[in-house]
Amino acid sequence: MIKYFLPFLLMTTFAGTLLAQDKLGPEKELTAEDLEESIKTLDEPMYTPFVELYLLEESKALRKEMQNTRAELIEKVVDKELSVADKTMSYATDTVTYFFYLIAGATSILVVIGWNSIRDMRNQLTSLAEKRVNELVIEYEQRLEFIEDQLKQKSDIIHQNQAEIERTNEVHSLWLKASQETSQQNKISAYDQILDLRPDDVEALSYKADAVLEMQEPLWAISLCQRALKLAPDNGHAHYQLACAYAEIGRWEDAVSTLKKAIEISKAYRDDASVDVSFDQLREHESFRVLVSEDEEDGRDA
Repeated sequence: MIKYFLPFLLMTTFAGTLLAQDKLGPEKELTAEDLEESIKTLDEPMYTPFVELYLLEESKALRKEMQNTRAELIEKVVDKELSVADKTMSYATDTVTYFFYLIAGATSILVVIGWNSIRDMRNQLTSLAEKRVNELVIEYEQRLEFIEDQLKQKSDIIHQNQAEIERTNEVHSLWLKASQETSQQNKISAYDQILDLRPDDVEALSYKADAVLEMQEPLWAISLCQRALKLAPDNGHAHYQLACAYAEIGRWEDAVSTLKKAIEISKAYRDDASVDVSFDQLREHESFRVLVSEDEEDGRDA
C-alpha cells in the first residue's frame, strides 16, 4: 500500500510547489516556509474521492494477492510432505523385503552346508553366549573383590593417618602447655599425657626426668632416663639427665662417665654442666673438672 501511496504524495507535493511558485513569481526562489504558507492558504483540498477509491482498490488487490500467495505456499509444502512420506514408505517396504530375502537365503545356505535347523544354531549360540557370560561374571567378581580389598586398605590407611594427625596435634598442644607451666607437678602431668598418647616418646621421658629432678626425686629420674636410653641409646638429653641424677645421689663416677657420653653426643652439654646445680658437689672432683674444662683448654690452644 505504501508503494502506491508514495507517488501520490510526491505528486501532491509537486503540485503544491508549483502553486506556491505561481504566487511568488518566477524571479523569487521558493523556500520551505513559502511552501508551508501556500499549503495553509489553499481554498480546497488537493485530492479527490477518486484518488481515495483508487487507493482502496489497490489495497484490496494487494491483500488478495498476499492470500493467494499464502495458499500456493501451503499447497507446495503439503505436496512436499506427501512426497517425502511416500518415499519413506517405499524405502521401508523395500528394506523389509530385502531383509526377508536375506534371512531366507541364509537359512537355505545353512541347511545345505549341514545345519539341521535354525533352532540348533540358536541353541548352540545361546550355550556359547551363556558360557562366555559366566566367565566374564566370574572374572569381574574377582576384580571387584580385589578393588574392594584395595579400597578397604586405602580407607584404613586414611583413618590411621587422620588418627595420627589428631594425636600429633594433641601432643603438640601438650608440649606447648608444658613449656608454659611454672609448676613442676603440672609439667609432669602434661608429660604423662604425652606418654599416654605415645608411650615410646623419648623426649617426653627425658624432660619428665628433668622435672622430677627439680622435685628432688633422683631415683625416679634415673628410672625414667634408663627407660628412655633403652629406646634411644644415643639420646644426649637422656644421658645428661641421668648424669644429673647420679650426681644427686652421690654416684660420682657414674655421673662423670654418663656426662662424658652426653658431651660426646653434643658439646653444648659441657657448658650446661659447668653451671648446673646438680653438679655442685662434683666441682672439686678431678675427673669432672677435666671433663668440663676441656673446651676451655681447646680454646686456649687454638
